[in-house]
Amino acid sequence: MPDPAERAATLRALLNHHAHRYYVLDAPEIPDAEYDRLFQELQALEAAHPELLTADSPTQRVIGKVLDGLVPVRHAVPMLSIDTETDTTAAGARKFDERVRNALKFDADAPPVEYAAELKFDGLAINLRYEAGVLVQAATRGDGETGEDVTQNIRTIGQIPLRLRGMDAPVFEVRGEVYMRRDDFEALNEAQRAKGEKTYVNPRNTAAGAVRQLDPGGLVDKKLSFFAYGLGEVRGWELPPTHGALLDAVAAMGLPVCADRAVVAGADGLITFHAAMGAKRDALPFDIDGVVYKVNSLALQRQLGFKTREPRWAVAHKYPAQEQMTLLRGIDIQVGRTGKLTPVAKLEPVFVGGTTVSNATLHNEDEARRKDVRIGDTVIVRRAGDVIPEVVGVVLERRPGDAGEPFDLYKKLGGACPVCGSAIVREEGEVDWRCSGGISCPAQRKQAILHFAQRRALDIEGLGDKLVDQMVDGGVIRALPDLYKLGVASLAQLERMADKSAANLVAALDKSKRTTLARFLYGLGIRHVGETTAKDLARHFGALDRLMDASLEQLLEVSDVGPTVAQSVRTFFDQPHNREVVEQLRAAGLQWDEHDGTADTTPRPLAGKTFVLTGTMPTLGREEAKAMIEALGGKVAGSVSKKTHYVVAGEAAGSKLDKAQELGVPVIDEAALRALLGS
Repeated sequence: MPDPAERAATLRALLNHHAHRYYVLDAPEIPDAEYDRLFQELQALEAAHPELLTADSPTQRVIGKVLDGLVPVRHAVPMLSIDTETDTTAAGARKFDERVRNALKFDADAPPVEYAAELKFDGLAINLRYEAGVLVQAATRGDGETGEDVTQNIRTIGQIPLRLRGMDAPVFEVRGEVYMRRDDFEALNEAQRAKGEKTYVNPRNTAAGAVRQLDPGGLVDKKLSFFAYGLGEVRGWELPPTHGALLDAVAAMGLPVCADRAVVAGADGLITFHAAMGAKRDALPFDIDGVVYKVNSLALQRQLGFKTREPRWAVAHKYPAQEQMTLLRGIDIQVGRTGKLTPVAKLEPVFVGGTTVSNATLHNEDEARRKDVRIGDTVIVRRAGDVIPEVVGVVLERRPGDAGEPFDLYKKLGGACPVCGSAIVREEGEVDWRCSGGISCPAQRKQAILHFAQRRALDIEGLGDKLVDQMVDGGVIRALPDLYKLGVASLAQLERMADKSAANLVAALDKSKRTTLARFLYGLGIRHVGETTAKDLARHFGALDRLMDASLEQLLEVSDVGPTVAQSVRTFFDQPHNREVVEQLRAAGLQWDEHDGTADTTPRPLAGKTFVLTGTMPTLGREEAKAMIEALGGKVAGSVSKKTHYVVAGEAAGSKLDKAQELGVPVIDEAALRALLGS
């Protein structure tokens, strides 16, 4: 009999080799039955000799216990996003190449820049951490700084090796995309239909949900795949000189790297790659939403550096919107957060823009009438990137003789909200019909709570869509103030809500009670009052009561508040039930700093002035400079236009500086900004 340790090592090597042939190369050398026999032999050996069990053993691709929750993981190297080029023509590639050449100070006679061109996969970004070549942790991207530990789920993906070939560095982090192939997605939905269960919406969301689910047992029927495209933290391994060589090295270690990639020269090379992949897009076995260009030289990447949180040496180049024809089976009406009634086309499911679409927006009654959309029509559906699918037209020559009548929203609903039965109204000059029920309408209630809880408003961590659905549908919450009556015991009784999660939510609610007047106003969801307007109102009136009692004339005194916004604020606070909600929230303990006086008397010498910040300033951070400008009445915009008064440019200023010079907008540095603020 062979030595157990030697036989176990041989079996591990054989099984890892054959798994790589099967999952990564799609070229198996042995039948499944023979693989199963070798696997069972290794299982038996490890059971008889537990000391032989290793972390990289193929037997460790097991379905473990259900997790209590996903544990946060702080990325050693942030997982940053990349800039997106939305100009889908060849000009998009030329603009990127021009920006790179300008940043590198290349003159017209300099040779073309060498780029690595890849596909932009539509999945979930993952960081794989290998130590001494063994997979020890897998984490989602999260917010770029902190992700979630999904090691147990990632281990079930056969394409991802538990041990890398020829790699023993202390730390080697590989970054890539977990995705679901279209054929695997379609097979999954077919199985769901056969069982009479709900189908999944698209491959991307299905893959992302599977990776983050707490029960690894649910991964059995969801076949996930993986492509590597970069590195995170690396210690003890010398990087090759180029990105292309880096991917070649990663592939040699046993990780799957997409074959549809190329090293090209200059803008012409990028344009050729973009066109070739665009023509091949529908034939690919997985979804992409564009291609990615990266400067190939790692030395030049370091020289180019970053702008804010995006590398200057990379860009994602999108493709044009995709369109398909399908049948319009019906028209439903959705009620939004502000009571807006939106007609939604119910479609014969169609694959378009990388996903299966069964619903598409008709925007409003006027738009539906303009397009003359009728039930039974063959319609053209467009989906571009992550934009909501829309019906863009009707194929009139295919209209059946029994097609429905022209769309009439009021007639369809009988003049009443489909959710709460309140009367629907349309203001003069408005294109949208709205439910007049306000917070009393369950449809608006859910969205109002989600809006109130979002990060830019009251920032109530843990209060998401599904939980709000449960609480509203179950009658736990009937109005915003009910949030602050929730206790751990009542929350823990909800489906999929553990004691720890309940305690965390109660703590988040308690923390949210201390806020700012601007955040509170924004959280109320007053129509036409966004973050900036909420800040202007809070700064001007200083106290909530003064704002609630302000006349239209007084509201119009606020900077950038016009008749529409003033009337919307006045209408909101004229409703008794809205005032009651506000008073109940204050009684629940919500508080913020207020200042005396009938109005904010702080000097506002920059009122009416718009600034744009670009580049890195010597001492001022972006947010600090923005706060200083806003404190004196100025506004900070994200893009340069003819209405911009000043562009504040720091080191490595980008395209905004070019735009300012093109439009003749004054450009100042930090010293000039400080002088302006001081004067």
